[in-house]
Amino acid sequence: MTSSVSTEPGTAELYHRVQQFYARQMQLLDDGAVAEWAATFTADGSFAANARPEPVVGRAAIEAGALAAARQLASEGIVRRHWLGMLSVEQLPGGRVRARCYALVISTPKGGQAGVHVSTVCEDVLVPDGGSFAVQERRVTRDDLS
Repeated sequence: MTSSVSTEPGTAELYHRVQQFYARQMQLLDDGAVAEWAATFTADGSFAANARPEPVVGRAAIEAGALAAARQLASEGIVRRHWLGMLSVEQLPGGRVRARCYALVISTPKGGQAGVHVSTVCEDVLVPDGGSFAVQERRVTRDDLS
């Protein structure tokens, strides 16, 4: 997601808005509200990960993948939480935002001990969507695979 496009550091207000977006987005996913979570992506959004050979493209495909994962976790009695930190934001032309953060995925089996499932870097291009944002591009890089 590196680009030669001119960027500006994000303002405190932009930083806060992006933090609020991620708090809402990750809580939707962790609560199993998969359709609502997928709706935080643009219709043609992409989700690329170094753990997968090809990006998932399109909101419907992103939703289908997340729904399958949520069902699998539920059947195994595992609760997942996403913890995002070390967020940086850059304002791009046209109101778009480049956001980069560290993401820890924590798994807790029913009756068991919580543990870090994976440690990742998440890089997004966000576009304005009403009073919030939508993910146009997401790239997740797992530390154990990089």
